[in-house]
Amino acid sequence: MRKLKNEELGRKSVEEFRSGKKLPITVVLDDVRSMHNIGSVFRTSDAFSVEKVFLCGITAQPPHREITKSALGATESVYWKYYVTISDAIVALKSDGYKILCIEQVEGSIDLVDFIPEVETKYAVVFGNEVNGVSQSAVDACDYCLEIPQFGTKHSFNISVTVGIVLYDLSKKIKL
Repeated sequence: MRKLKNEELGRKSVEEFRSGKKLPITVVLDDVRSMHNIGSVFRTSDAFSVEKVFLCGITAQPPHREITKSALGATESVYWKYYVTISDAIVALKSDGYKILCIEQVEGSIDLVDFIPEVETKYAVVFGNEVNGVSQSAVDACDYCLEIPQFGTKHSFNISVTVGIVLYDLSKKIKL
């Protein structure tokens, strides 16, 4: 085996990415505090070619040095928008026909592995604050709550890890 060089990877330009086909998913960040996490979410969203990222509440917005450091340019390729409240973002998404998925540990949650996306449906996936998770108001407004199975002594993942797990799973189920 030989490790591939960057020029052999067939990476898209920002313009090609923006005009290309997208996974019908919008990532929504509900009061995410860490700018490194926000940058990582942009980078992962670019990797899975999601439609857009919505930043809500106290979630910082680009441009910012700490976001840029981990995003590696993905804030330029991935469309994003800021909303003062998560409720405003959810209302806008529902009016555009999105189904809302919260990633949270709640009564009656669906195991991520068991979730089957509907054909030709757009999804907004809400990820929450590093300490408090997804707000109750977002949970109340969602169509489904999905939970990642965990087997150790800790009962949460870092948000950037969670986004990677969820987008990988959904991208396998919703083919571009």
